[in-house]
Order: sequence, then structure tokens, then C-alpha cells
Amino acid sequence: MSSPLHEEIKQLKEEKNAIILAHNYQPKEIQEIADFLGDSLELCIKASEIDDKDLVVFCGVDFMAETAYILNPDKKIVIPDLEAECPMAHMLPEEELIKAKKEHPDAGVILYVNSIAESKQHADTLCTSANAVKVTESLPHEKILFGPDNNLGKHVQKRVDKEIIPVPKGGHCYVHKLFHVEDVELKRKEHPNAIIICHPECNDDVQEACDETLSTGGMLKFIAESDAEEFVIGTEVDMITRLNSEIPGKKLYPLLEGAICETMKLHTLEKVRDALKNEAPEVVVPEDVASKSLKAVQHMLDASK
Repeated sequence: MSSPLHEEIKQLKEEKNAIILAHNYQPKEIQEIADFLGDSLELCIKASEIDDKDLVVFCGVDFMAETAYILNPDKKIVIPDLEAECPMAHMLPEEELIKAKKEHPDAGVILYVNSIAESKQHADTLCTSANAVKVTESLPHEKILFGPDNNLGKHVQKRVDKEIIPVPKGGHCYVHKLFHVEDVELKRKEHPNAIIICHPECNDDVQEACDETLSTGGMLKFIAESDAEEFVIGTEVDMITRLNSEIPGKKLYPLLEGAICETMKLHTLEKVRDALKNEAPEVVVPEDVASKSLKAVQHMLDASK
């Protein structure tokens, strides 16, 4: 539904030659005004293709906006609320990664895109939950330093013939840590005909208990192509908002109603309008960090083709 605020955002986008990128976990009102909605990989790819825009408003968390800047150092990247930080990304500080590289000099380094730019610059490549296995197989190394998400690392370990060394120990997404096997068992009783899908950031036993483990982009594709009518979704609750919008007619249930990423919800329509109007808060990555990190980002994009 259009409103004066919607119209103001639309007008400002045209005036500023701007694009609004939003992650799947954004609330419904943000998803509705986004020019492009996607998972981390889709957003990275889109951010690498925005040659015709001067201003990028990134409705996601900090590492996503930083990655957009790394790919577009000549453009202005803004985030509606600077407090939208990913706790997991900050679990792997630069000094801890440097220490791990010294301890394992023969290992390749793959960082989840959910990491801070200062750490990204020390990686051979990046990955997302959608392409982690493919990216891991693209490196020649037999040992891989992998961080900061331990659960994604375990997910990869089961699918590749390489040694995955987690850095740091205990890195995790607090939202996906909320899910437990008991939640899966309860949903099987409540919805016996449903396919239960979870995200690879979930604990290993939860992944084993579910029918499928997929990235959010993978969930969208799987459900769209499936003949099944009912699905239980084990990720942040607003993924269902996108699924309902793009795949109407399916019955979708959250694995846990309380699976909410609070920092993803910090962005509001008012903050988006202000970000467009003021072209702030701006996200900037130091030039030397951005140039070093670009190699890792580009390797990931190349390996994903």
C-alpha cells in the first residue's frame, strides 16, 4: 500500500539515482520498498553490478554494506542505522585470524562473508552459506582455516575431502543457535506432512534432524520447485515474508516464532528516507583494507559462477 512516506522514498531514489538493497531478514515494510531483495550471495552479486547508480542504501547488517563498498569504492554506500551490526562478524577479530594463519601456514583461508573487512583482507576467498562447499573445493589447499561460523564449517566438512579448522572456536549466529532438536520434533507432530528446512548456521544436530539444510536463497528455489505444499522454515522469521510474497499458495510455518535478528530490524522506512535525503550514515572501508579484501570477494564471485 502506497503512503506519503513511500512516495517520498520513491521520489528521493529518483533524485539521488539510488538503489535500495535489502536482505531476506528485513521486515516486510523494508522488503516492499527494496529494489532488490536477496541472500548474502545474491546481494554480493547485485552489488557488483550497480554501475548505473550513484547511491546505494543497504538495508542489512554492517558486513553487507562493507562488502558493497569493497565492490564499489567509487560509490556512496549508506546504511539506515549504523547500529545494525552482525554479532557473528565481530567474533573473528583481525588479530585472531593472523595468529591462526601463523599456526597453520599451509592452510588456505576461507571466511564467511559474515565477517568484518579487517579480517576479510587476510582471506584467500570468501563464501556464503549458498556456495561454501563450492568455494572450498575451488582452493588447492588440503587444510582450510574457516570462520567465523563453526556450524557452517561443520556443514562444509561433511561435504568435502579437506580438513576444516574452525576460527574462532565457538563462532556462531545467535538466531540460529535458538533452534533445538526438540523444536524440530514438535513441528513434525504439528505438521506431519511438512518438509522441514533449516539453515547451515544451525547446530549440527538440528541440521541432522531436518529434511533439508539450505541457504535462504536455496530455500526459495527448493520451495518454488517442490510439489509439496507445507514447509517448516528454520531460519530468521522474516524469510517467510519473502517466501509468502514470491511463492503464494504454500503453507509455511516458522520452526521458532522467536527466531528474530534484532539488528536486522533496526532499519525503518523513516530511517531509509533519512538515509536517502542526507546520504548518511555512510559506510567507508579504508582503501588498503578494501583493495586487499576485494581479491577475496572477487575469488568468491568467480568460484560461484
